Amino acid sequence: MNWKNIITVYLKELKDSLRDRRTLISIIVIPTFVMPALMFGVGKIAAGIFSKAREETPTVMIIGGEDSPDVVRQLREWKKIQIVPLAADWKQQISDKKIRAAVQIPGAFDAKLKVGEVDPVVIYNYDGELKSGFAVGELDKFFRELRERTVAARLADRSLPANLIKPFEIKRENVAPPEKVGGNLLGGIVPYIIIILCFTGAMYPAMDLTAGEKERGTMETLLCSPVARIDLVLGKFLMVLTGSLSAMFLALLSMGVSAAAAGVMFMGSGGGAKLVAAATQAKGAASGMPTIDPMGLFGVVAMVFPVAVLFSALLFTISLFAKSYKEAQSYAGPMIAVVILPAVVGMLPGIDLNMRLALVPILNLSLVCKEMLSGVWHWNFIALIFSSSCLYAAVALGFAVKMFNREEVIFRA
Repeated sequence: MNWKNIITVYLKELKDSLRDRRTLISIIVIPTFVMPALMFGVGKIAAGIFSKAREETPTVMIIGGEDSPDVVRQLREWKKIQIVPLAADWKQQISDKKIRAAVQIPGAFDAKLKVGEVDPVVIYNYDGELKSGFAVGELDKFFRELRERTVAARLADRSLPANLIKPFEIKRENVAPPEKVGGNLLGGIVPYIIIILCFTGAMYPAMDLTAGEKERGTMETLLCSPVARIDLVLGKFLMVLTGSLSAMFLALLSMGVSAAAAGVMFMGSGGGAKLVAAATQAKGAASGMPTIDPMGLFGVVAMVFPVAVLFSALLFTISLFAKSYKEAQSYAGPMIAVVILPAVVGMLPGIDLNMRLALVPILNLSLVCKEMLSGVWHWNFIALIFSSSCLYAAVALGFAVKMFNREEVIFRA
């Protein structure tokens, strides 16, 4: 193995890759501009849709209630919902999203409410539909307040204090530091994005340096050079690894700058306080916006490195079997699903890091990165995951070198 030859091959492939438009798009354009724009764009659109749905007054039908004019009148006066005339096909209208919910008032509701023998109120809705959920929330709030007023009135009639049924308050207070809250919120998303970008960043250089060279007829010329096969494969592999790591670093840098700019814009426009309040209310945090442990980001980058080597070696080997660039795409494309699945599992709640999961490639990275971004450092798991990832990467790289030395693979008919 001659490092001078390896670096020469690497620089040659780097120069060629920088001239290739597809490689530049996958390594620079998509991570730097498209991914952050897509993330923040989708987030902004989702926030707009959610806000618009929240501002809309949901339409509701009342079933029954003919003998209970008091509760029907109060429902009609409830400004958070819009009562529409009852239709025979009210179930179908809820399913078709023409109305958001329907509430069934039990018989003699007003009369039975006074004596405390009311049958249950039934709310019909469309499970999983956002606006129907808002309607159910408003109806639930209305009847909860009605129940509280009824109880308070009964206590007053008996000259009893209102706190008799509510002797104490329950308050929630967050004790976790902001970085742990932020790690819990974003700890699964950040590794997921990094894993995907590491894979896609290596995909196109790997295909171009193997199947692409076969298609262009330059592979034979390269093999005729007085350079050992292992130097050729390592030089090409370093270029693939450069693409993988570049995509990751550029994406992290771009998203960091975008997030900082968004934070300044929010604070400058007075929206920061609202954003902080919303985050605080949602998670019970006592102070400020959740943040990510800065050291955790460095830990994530360190843990990703052997996985990037693994991706680069696997994609290089797979693409080496292809006779053309198009065939290499058909081989490497489905592998994205294999990479995404463990990363998604790592984002699921209740999946905690243990000794068995620490040996599962990609999933172990997703889980340990989530912990590190929260400021939690399980050094035994970190050492096990890093060493096992290095082992998997070494095996994959060794397999790539072996395949490159086989004539039937390189010159497959």
